[in-house]
Amino acid sequence: MDHVVGLRCLVCGEVYAPGKVEYVCPHHGVDGTLDVLYDYERIGASCSPKDLRRSAEQGMWRFRPLLPIEPGSEVPPLLVGDTPMYPVPRLAASLGLRQVWVKDDGRNPTASLKDRPSALAVVKAAEAGAGLLTTASTGNAAAALSGLCAAAGRPCLIFVPASAPPAKVAQLLNYGATVLAVQGNYDQAFELCLEGSAAHGWYNRSTGINPYMSEGKKTVAYEVCEQLGWQALDAVFVSVGDGCILGGVHKGLRDLLALGWIDHMPRLYGVQAAGSNFLAEAWERGEDPLTKAPIDAHTVADSISAGLPRDRLKAFAAVEETEGAFVTVSDEEILAAIPVLARGSGVFAEPAAAAAWAGLVRAADFGLVGPDDRVAVISTGSGLKDVAAARRAAEQAGAAPIEIAADREALERALADHGIGRGEA
Repeated sequence: MDHVVGLRCLVCGEVYAPGKVEYVCPHHGVDGTLDVLYDYERIGASCSPKDLRRSAEQGMWRFRPLLPIEPGSEVPPLLVGDTPMYPVPRLAASLGLRQVWVKDDGRNPTASLKDRPSALAVVKAAEAGAGLLTTASTGNAAAALSGLCAAAGRPCLIFVPASAPPAKVAQLLNYGATVLAVQGNYDQAFELCLEGSAAHGWYNRSTGINPYMSEGKKTVAYEVCEQLGWQALDAVFVSVGDGCILGGVHKGLRDLLALGWIDHMPRLYGVQAAGSNFLAEAWERGEDPLTKAPIDAHTVADSISAGLPRDRLKAFAAVEETEGAFVTVSDEEILAAIPVLARGSGVFAEPAAAAAWAGLVRAADFGLVGPDDRVAVISTGSGLKDVAAARRAAEQAGAAPIEIAADREALERALADHGIGRGEA
């Protein structure tokens, strides 16, 4: 990894040589989040956007020259990345905007963006000679690690709060993961996973502890810019729980700016649920996210429910350094965004993913984005992750099946009653 020059603590600024520390800065414990540093001159001399386009590798591994892995490291066989991004002109017009895109990362193999860091975790665990991989998660990161471990033939141990949606737990079990359903919240599951990893030497993929997870997540920013011909956006909206995705998007854009592949940094907007808005509160009140006390998190968007965001320093920096903002939306706004996004773009998003769209709606109302801004919304997970919430969202929007008897007369009566004409829906 000649292109990796060190890992820098976000609290004290100390830089460690690769391999000298495992997860966090030893001076600050779990708060000592590390950022991977690169030799951009070396990378730029050996790699260009044209080289990426000609790469024989697929998905996120096309960006291998910009990732913290050894040149010959074997990667999991599942195709992760290369997810589609769609222009959504009808939705854009409804907000008074001209150009909006939705990046559908629910198209990854386990149906969420979390496949990106999980794939990198499998590679880094192998490089470290680790046996068992583990993580704490409300569902998506757990499903992603389980799926990528299954593909690579690696064992994994998953800590989830007992309240995790059944559809997500079903994924874990079918992938063959050992699942520990913790009788507590996500933060308690996270702490238990930390303790177990320290005691038994498991490779810990958990967000905020493992510095390489941001490096996997940053590949979504690479793809967004590549899909737009390396023309940087003006604003990007990302839902935020632990903050690792927002921090990862920021890192990816910083990489591209340092390499000269984009010409400016987009504003980043972190969207939080009202019941889980630790970072939005800290930002609005001028509080230090490092010392702010945890909150009691509760939201329908389980994937972004975090009382103490573990990657809060990276997420906070992403907003502050790009002159963006944190936006808070209610559970009602999140649920309302699911059918709006689905009907306006065809992208079916789980609540945490739909929160990003709800955040754009609110930001447009507040004038945080203007008509000429080029905007992307990252949809982080499929609506099939939480069918119960999706059904609730549809009902909230007034949608329900029309029940009819199994005969032609009942069909015609239903068509007339609901104004459904020939050739119309």
